[in-house]
Amino acid sequence: MQLSGIFLGLGEDNFLQLLRSVSIGRLKTFQLYERLKVRCHLPKLNSDSLRKAAPRLWKRLAEDDSDLATELSQAILVGHMDMIAAILDFLGIPHEDGFFAKDLEAAKYLTEGWEQRVYEKFQETYPSALLLFYINHLGWEVAKSERIFAPALSGPGA
Repeated sequence: MQLSGIFLGLGEDNFLQLLRSVSIGRLKTFQLYERLKVRCHLPKLNSDSLRKAAPRLWKRLAEDDSDLATELSQAILVGHMDMIAAILDFLGIPHEDGFFAKDLEAAKYLTEGWEQRVYEKFQETYPSALLLFYINHLGWEVAKSERIFAPALSGPGA
């Protein structure tokens, strides 16, 4: 599965929510602002221009623009390092402020059912679109997952 497949698999509504979660300040801190602006073909990058560009960006993702998918993923995730660190801590994956060493064999920490456990633990703490995106991104990046995780719903009416 390509990274763009995660965005597409989660749907356009979740994609719009993810775009709204991008922190322009964090993009500048991590020196991703100009790269994202160029990759999105925007003369000015702010939350309004990103929101307005969403239909064009969605179309490009549907055409499997892997460079765009990579830039958008980074832009979304750098603004939520607190969530990433909390999830990695919960999974017992060693990391440095949300980043793990390149030579770390992190896949061994992703035991059977890890996605559902993470979802259940953090569903009340973080927005659903963001949580699902990171769970799927982590599965894709570390475990080379080929499927989209969709949580099993529990409780009345599920």
